[in-house]
Amino acid sequence: MSGIAILGAGIFAKEAHLPALAKLGANAPILRAVYSRSEKSAHDFATAAAATLKLDPAPTVYHDGGDPSVSLDALLTTRPDIDAVIVVLPITLQPSIIIKALAAGKHVLSEKPVAPDTSSGLSLIAKYNEEYKPKGLVWRVAENFEAEPGFQAAATAIRDGKIGKVSFFDVRVVNYIDKESKWYKTPWRTVPDYQGGFLLDGGVHTAAALRVMLPSPLTHLSGFASLNKDYLPPHDTIHAIAKSIAKDSTTTFHGTASLTWASPTASKSVPDGITITGSDGWLSATTIYAEGVVRITIKSVVHAAGKPDEEREEIIDKPIQGVQRELESFFAATKGTDDGLGDPLGALRDVAFIQAGLDSNGALVDLEKLISSD
Repeated sequence: MSGIAILGAGIFAKEAHLPALAKLGANAPILRAVYSRSEKSAHDFATAAAATLKLDPAPTVYHDGGDPSVSLDALLTTRPDIDAVIVVLPITLQPSIIIKALAAGKHVLSEKPVAPDTSSGLSLIAKYNEEYKPKGLVWRVAENFEAEPGFQAAATAIRDGKIGKVSFFDVRVVNYIDKESKWYKTPWRTVPDYQGGFLLDGGVHTAAALRVMLPSPLTHLSGFASLNKDYLPPHDTIHAIAKSIAKDSTTTFHGTASLTWASPTASKSVPDGITITGSDGWLSATTIYAEGVVRITIKSVVHAAGKPDEEREEIIDKPIQGVQRELESFFAATKGTDDGLGDPLGALRDVAFIQAGLDSNGALVDLEKLISSD
């Protein structure tokens, strides 16, 4: 791959993608161009990219308005030295940009969520599978929680039987967002034009972590959504119960999820995290940002004949590297090595989880139907 471009110059592009590219070093393609709807944002981002990635010259700047030679269309159609683009734009803009980039013959890594809702996501995936995948173009969804080594390690421990057969799970995510938050001050988040507000934007992360760790997909969900802070419309909280039903119609496991961006305080009564309980123990996954790790704690029961059961503890700390790992995976996929990360249909399951929680109002929602094109 000769070079890449980043489309979008917001917080996550600056604070996550640039540092991840820097860590990959020579294993990442050269960042040759950047695009933002705003000329100033594009120039600022190019300057930041040059400093972070030690680029000379700085990436070429493209933006909306004015000279068509520096437009997004120009970037996509007149730069044969750019093979792939990373799309880090507002949620409702991304689908059209993804298609435009694919139509121009570029590989695409687009930030989560895959689409604003399951219907548009299904249409987007169908168009890719029918028109662009047969041409050898790669499209992946950047969901860093899916790629996190910690959640992947948890999945391996569960597959290896360290907690026995999974019985139930519990998820707790509590966020505090005030009007001074850098995330709230992002205009497209302040007045969202998509379902769920922060619940969709951030909640798909939790859904992805669950998807990675649980032994089979969640198939049904019932829940309630509410708005508790009037400046976080349309909803800021979901409480749900979900289950996984096997093909023979037996329930394999179930669990609860509590997600909110409406905490009245920055402090938390208990830490956020995911706990998965099995027949022979339990596993918890907690992201500890202060230490830069995802911590997996495993408590297993040791059975010994004629003796009381004993507990065995194992702690696994994995560095937070999800963005770096998803980029690495995408670049490998464009060269023909696909490890399965970033599958758009997997990312659509995450959207379905949040969408069901928003729309359920206590009714049971079939998650499989939400992601089915039938």
